[in-house]
Amino acid sequence: MNKEEYERIGNIVVQCAIEVHRNLGPGLLESVYEYCLVAELRKRQLKVQSQVQLPIIYKGEKLEKTFIIDVLVENIIVLELKSVESLFKINDIQLLTYLKLGDYKLGYLLNFNVPIMRDGIRRKVNNYFI
Repeated sequence: MNKEEYERIGNIVVQCAIEVHRNLGPGLLESVYEYCLVAELRKRQLKVQSQVQLPIIYKGEKLEKTFIIDVLVENIIVLELKSVESLFKINDIQLLTYLKLGDYKLGYLLNFNVPIMRDGIRRKVNNYFI
């Protein structure tokens, strides 16, 4: 996958998040935003999975515990959704952990509990060319 394709899909993700926020506003549960965001992304013909299990591999051994990715777009972009008053560094670290463990290059932390959605979007890159 080249940089332009990541950018194209990333732009669609941002547009869809803004569309969901424009229609619902802040203050709802993360699960509501997730359901609606998945629907918006699928309307744009993207392959989308929600609540994707990410195995934990420790010293080469797959553990029984897994992380859960909120939304995975086209099997390449991780979306971590929040509906909180403010984001903390731990939220960024959580997304970066998912990127590293799954060997994903790009992710978005999307906080829907903001007056303007653009203020709730954080883009994270996992040490790649993007």
